[in-house]
Amino acid sequence: MEPAGMPVGLEPRFWQKHRLAGAALALALTGLLAGWFWDQRANHRVVRLGILHALTGPMAISEKPMAEAEQLAIEEINAAGGVLGHRIKAVMADTASNADTGANKLEQLLTEEKVAAVIGCWTSACRKTVKPIIERHDGLLIYPMAYEGLEKSPNIIYTGAAPNQQVLPAVNWSFVNLGKRFFLVGSDYIWPRTVNAMVADQLMALGGEVVGETYLPFGGTDPSEAIEKIRAAKPDVILSTIVGDSNAPFYRALKTAGLSPQLAPVVSFSISETEVQQIPNADISGHYSAWNYFQSIARPENTAFIKAFRDRYGADRVVSDVMEMAYISAKLWARAAERANSLAAEDVNQALMGLSYNAPEGIVTIDPATRHTWRSFHIGKISEDGRITSVWSAGYPIRPVPYPRSRSVSDWDKLLQDLYVSWDHSWVNQKATVRSGQP
Repeated sequence: MEPAGMPVGLEPRFWQKHRLAGAALALALTGLLAGWFWDQRANHRVVRLGILHALTGPMAISEKPMAEAEQLAIEEINAAGGVLGHRIKAVMADTASNADTGANKLEQLLTEEKVAAVIGCWTSACRKTVKPIIERHDGLLIYPMAYEGLEKSPNIIYTGAAPNQQVLPAVNWSFVNLGKRFFLVGSDYIWPRTVNAMVADQLMALGGEVVGETYLPFGGTDPSEAIEKIRAAKPDVILSTIVGDSNAPFYRALKTAGLSPQLAPVVSFSISETEVQQIPNADISGHYSAWNYFQSIARPENTAFIKAFRDRYGADRVVSDVMEMAYISAKLWARAAERANSLAAEDVNQALMGLSYNAPEGIVTIDPATRHTWRSFHIGKISEDGRITSVWSAGYPIRPVPYPRSRSVSDWDKLLQDLYVSWDHSWVNQKATVRSGQP
């Protein structure tokens, strides 16, 4: 029935207009409801992946880019359909450059966030502090950083380099190409201390000499005492295990003291493209870096990785070894989940054994015997424009050997335990840290 009082001739147009509006409203509501139901369904098809890194503090300079690379990998996996029909959600946790904070954050990731696995840590102090937690929960941690070795855990995959894949070949190359007299300088925590013990063993076997060894407080920014010791020792080569924000003042102090790379080049085990960007070129050009990956590697897979990262985070960004391995760690986890047809940590853990990936650096394979990866190796020289160019490469992936054979496993374990006890049951020399005024 037509409404009373409607002018003759307007009825069809009036009703047609309102019928169309009603239909549009119904379609919109249907779309909203469909979207809501889709979102609800999607929320039940999410797998959480923990990202545990220093997003603040002295290690943030190195670890924030790792978190970005992991996020990029997760976005790419989701764009390709996710994992076993699940969308991956990255759950970020900030260690604040503190190992104890990292342990608390890991506990939250495992118990409150219910993550399927965790990728993270940079320092060995962080990894060693969280290790008992990941083992107690029978979880899975993927550790993308080169480190001192001397460890094997059933709940950790070590995708970063073992010492025989980074430290020892760098010492050999330096001995042949740079000189015989070495000065060892590092940040005062477990990684530099143990690495330098390995270096001393290696130099003894080669017939080289350690002419000095000193440490900066973790996070410290005053290298003056170390510089004076280096000047007095007159080394041919400086091997550096200084990390994070401590690097910039160290290189500046070297230059100010007249310790040029022509006189005493630094070979760093922690400086990569990311850190170089934060240091004036005049302070660091001519020195060396030892890693398993450099941005300059010419491979189609590497070109694609660099482009994807820059498209996501900016055309002026650089990528580094730890970023590449952080990125690949997420890809390996996803591939292992598909291989296992399961998201359970224990199933993915087992599926990771023997898994290979065609990474930007080349083929990377997880060694089932050691739970470490086969990696290649490069020595790079830092140019005046801030690039790191490989000047020597192993040319093939190196099998991981977590325990160097210069000492027995029990002797290495004793060294670790003695340091831990002497530092009041910490993996960082807290006394030196307190003296420096660092947190």
